[in-house]
Amino acid sequence: MSVHTTYALRVQYEDTDFSGYVYHTNYLKFCERARSDFTRQKGIDQSANFSGPDGLAFVVRHMDCHFLRPARFGDELIVATEFIEITGARFEAFQQVKLGEAVLFTAAVTVALIDSKGRPRRCPPEMLKAFTQAF
Repeated sequence: MSVHTTYALRVQYEDTDFSGYVYHTNYLKFCERARSDFTRQKGIDQSANFSGPDGLAFVVRHMDCHFLRPARFGDELIVATEFIEITGARFEAFQQVKLGEAVLFTAAVTVALIDSKGRPRRCPPEMLKAFTQAF
């Protein structure tokens, strides 16, 4: 079973390049904001996890991106995220940045949980419970 979430944003001037289109790396930021917002909504405090005894942090392990159409200053975008699977120390998500019904950008994302030494760590039971309640 998967979970679908959305995150709304408006393109700001600082998100664009000299052409007036959204600079390509900002689509990655939009997707990150959507994933972070989902984590926050699930009651997971990423700052507390990182400053805790194990120094746990989420990192992007792999991302397959497709830039399909540009967004411009002032556009109201939706980042649609489908969290497909969570297993052990990672989860899989598929994200789309949309303008209305038009898909502008897609990303298949693998996110991993690591400790302060960069080693993969299994999700602690309380974190896993918060995530799996959504699945």
